[in-house]
Amino acid sequence: MSSFSNASEEDQVAMGNDAEKLLLDVTFNSVINNLVESAFQAFVVSKPDNKDGRETIYNAYRAVTEIVATLQQRVQVRDQILEKQRENSEEE
Repeated sequence: MSSFSNASEEDQVAMGNDAEKLLLDVTFNSVINNLVESAFQAFVVSKPDNKDGRETIYNAYRAVTEIVATLQQRVQVRDQILEKQRENSEEE
C-alpha cells in the first residue's frame, strides 16, 4: 500500500479504523506503556555524563511516542474524512 498521505480516502478511512483498533487494544497499550516506562526508568538511572546512552534512551522513547502519535493522527484524518462525507450527503 502507498504512503498514508498518498492513499485514497477509502484507504485512509480503513487505515484509521485499523489504527483505532490498535489504540483501543489492551495488549498494545500495555506494551506501549511498558516501553515508555522502561525508557523513563533507564533515563532516570543513567549517569548524567553518559550522553550517548541517554541519547539512545531518549530516541527509543521518542520512537514509541511517535508510533502512538501517528496512529492518533490516522484516526483524526479518518474522522475528518467521514465528517466531510456526512456534510456532503446532507447537502444533497
